[in-house]
Amino acid sequence: MKKHVRWMSALLVASLLFGCGDGKQKDSDGLIRVDVSKSYPKKELILQDLFDIEYVPLETTDEMLTEGHIQYISDNYMIFKNLGRMAGEIFIFDRQGKAVRKINRLGQSGEEYLNILGIDYDEQADELFVNSHYSDKVFVYDSEGNYKRGFDYLDGILYNPIKILDTERLIAYDDYSEYDKVPVKRDCYLILSREDGRLLEKIHIPYKEKKSLIILRRDLNGKLTGNWGIRNTLMPPYQDGWLLIEPSADTIYSYSASRGLMPLIVRTPPVNEMDPEVFLFPTIFTDRYVFMQAVERSFNFGVDKDVPRTNLIYDKTEQTAYEGEVINRDFDGTPVNLWFAHRVIMEFNDDEIAFATRLEAPDLVEALNDGKLRGPLKEIASSLDEEDNPVILIAKYKK
Repeated sequence: MKKHVRWMSALLVASLLFGCGDGKQKDSDGLIRVDVSKSYPKKELILQDLFDIEYVPLETTDEMLTEGHIQYISDNYMIFKNLGRMAGEIFIFDRQGKAVRKINRLGQSGEEYLNILGIDYDEQADELFVNSHYSDKVFVYDSEGNYKRGFDYLDGILYNPIKILDTERLIAYDDYSEYDKVPVKRDCYLILSREDGRLLEKIHIPYKEKKSLIILRRDLNGKLTGNWGIRNTLMPPYQDGWLLIEPSADTIYSYSASRGLMPLIVRTPPVNEMDPEVFLFPTIFTDRYVFMQAVERSFNFGVDKDVPRTNLIYDKTEQTAYEGEVINRDFDGTPVNLWFAHRVIMEFNDDEIAFATRLEAPDLVEALNDGKLRGPLKEIASSLDEEDNPVILIAKYKK
């Protein structure tokens, strides 16, 4: 009954926002609107004007060599994994970058994972959630690596990602796809029990027709000869919850334990009226700006290296969008990718950290030798070796 009431409340909000019968959208509803078919003027912003920047070099030891795929950062700890899905190490550092320990529970027993797709950590409960899609299972350990419990995936579902929602629940996106078949309409955002993985709720996002993020190539006989996937995140953090980005829908919603489902962004034209489709993926929010990427579903196999992407900055004060670039003043004006840096940038849903990304030691050493570094980054790089662990750039909201 409670689920039904929550869903009816969301429908009522949506009906009030989008009008009753005439199909016109109200201008005073507070929603962000972006036309993905338009060309926008260019705008350049400085990273240090948007965020307070902290650089944390990760201690390098023989035991603690990591590629620095960021999984978790708090006031006390930082957790990383290596990029290969078959890599089994979990690296824990303190907030100053000092090595704490390495955990490796890779194996084939019931308490061991076959791979690591993603990690989330509840520091208060000391529960480390390890998502292993090769095992079709989520494993829970303490921060020493001791097994606490685990639960299997629901049948026919792939959790990517699965994150902590509150003390009792997890939220997950069902990323399962039979890419060589016509996509089937379904509710992909799931609320699960933290204790045993039971399905508690499916979050319904209305849309007309399911759109695939996989582009296929077939020969003249219809045989599948290649595919390319659009890998933008579909569940980025937002405030104390998450954005739910269903590419088949024209509205992007936020979801949190306290507020439930709320509409936030409307993209135009309708995705069902576009050929090829252009999808909209928001990433990072500040008090004034929203960073999002428009991605066209087209790919010329054998020629293109990626799908067409347009980096947008929406100014909430001016209520207009720009094609944007963000420059790191400490790194000789090097652009910082706030839009799509698969497996490099990590956003956070707390009131301090907006995002974090890694700076590779060889790149910093080269930039130092070329005189391209300034301020604290220059000082840190002066003590680096090319074989060292990465430096973590942490962007914090300005107070």
